[in-house]
Amino acid sequence: MRRLNLFIDKDRILRVGGRISASELPYNARHPILLPATSLFTELLVTHYHAVYCHVGAYTLAAILSRTYWIVSARRVTRKIVFRCVQCYRTRPRPTQPFMADLPADRVRGVRPFQGAATDFAGPYYIKSSSLRNARIEKCYLCVFVCLATKAVHLEIVSELTIEAFVAAFSRFISRRGLPSLVRSDCGTNYTGTDKYLRELYSFLRHHHSDLERRLARDNITWLFNAPASPNHGGLFEAAVKSAKTHAKRVLGDARLTFEKLSTFFAKVEAVMNSRPLCPLSTDPTDFEVLTPGHFLIGQPLVALPEYPYEDVGLQRLTQFQQIQKMSQHFWTRWRSEYLHTLQQRFKWNSKTEPPKLNDLVLIKEDNLPPLHWKRGRLVKLLPGKDGVVRVAEVKTRDGVLMRPTSKLCRLLLSC
Repeated sequence: MRRLNLFIDKDRILRVGGRISASELPYNARHPILLPATSLFTELLVTHYHAVYCHVGAYTLAAILSRTYWIVSARRVTRKIVFRCVQCYRTRPRPTQPFMADLPADRVRGVRPFQGAATDFAGPYYIKSSSLRNARIEKCYLCVFVCLATKAVHLEIVSELTIEAFVAAFSRFISRRGLPSLVRSDCGTNYTGTDKYLRELYSFLRHHHSDLERRLARDNITWLFNAPASPNHGGLFEAAVKSAKTHAKRVLGDARLTFEKLSTFFAKVEAVMNSRPLCPLSTDPTDFEVLTPGHFLIGQPLVALPEYPYEDVGLQRLTQFQQIQKMSQHFWTRWRSEYLHTLQQRFKWNSKTEPPKLNDLVLIKEDNLPPLHWKRGRLVKLLPGKDGVVRVAEVKTRDGVLMRPTSKLCRLLLSC
């Protein structure tokens, strides 16, 4: 206070004396009114100027106020007011990204290819109904199946986004790759409809056909859905979709193929994607081949019987069939020693964040809308994962209760 050379004017207002009294500035600028940092009046005044000057930033707001008022720790006060402004926060909300979860068991266990699978759609792609010059142009879509353990890919072309079309594609996938025990997907309407269809079919067969009941019970498929609007929860199949679309964009361009030619093209894309290396080439000087998903798709039938482990048995003591089995087991040995440890690190979302709390007011992030049009809601239920970290929550809005990932929820910071 001694540095400011304070004085009280004729209206009994405490002002700053300073050293620029001889300047041509207005009286209020030469001798601004002194205000404390922690005062209700100061907060109301700064909030008023912040609203009048169209919600300016903290530094600009401090410069505007300095023309009339000298606020102790002005930058800290203005930053506090701007930080608490709901209107400013809604224009640039910041969602809280929770700590990255551990990989589920189906990603880190050595099982046969496609015993655990994930699926997603890509497209649309435009095809010709025939090879004629003026053939009608139609839409089709690419259905992607990814093995959760080996990253092997299976691509199917479907004519439309319906339950019937996906069930047919799923049947073709099972016929070629074997029956999976676990399927993961997002909450697309075709997937949820297929799940409902399979449940109804299973219930019908269970009550009417006892023989088929036992078989379906043995071959039952567990279908797990990710939370709505959470593509980061399905990064494995999202990456496969991106890779397939990249190949199609670079090769096809704007070409219009027939359904048969497009199916042939994506079969070649599937072969290319299954030849991608899972990890860098090993340091063994005698190993000249990199481990790829294609190594796990050959040398073993779809319904494989349990095999005796031949890792520690010499080749000269094995029959030809046992040598083939040992080669297959060698791929899984390399999978554990070369590829599995590469999944250990968290390359992002590796810091602990404050978890959401019940009854918090939040904004629901929507990618296709500006922030001021995002829905507001209140957290009514938290769904923690196996590690106790909340990554999905239910939000009550005026349109009902929605399930959303916490990475799409921005907590509203209301001023006191």
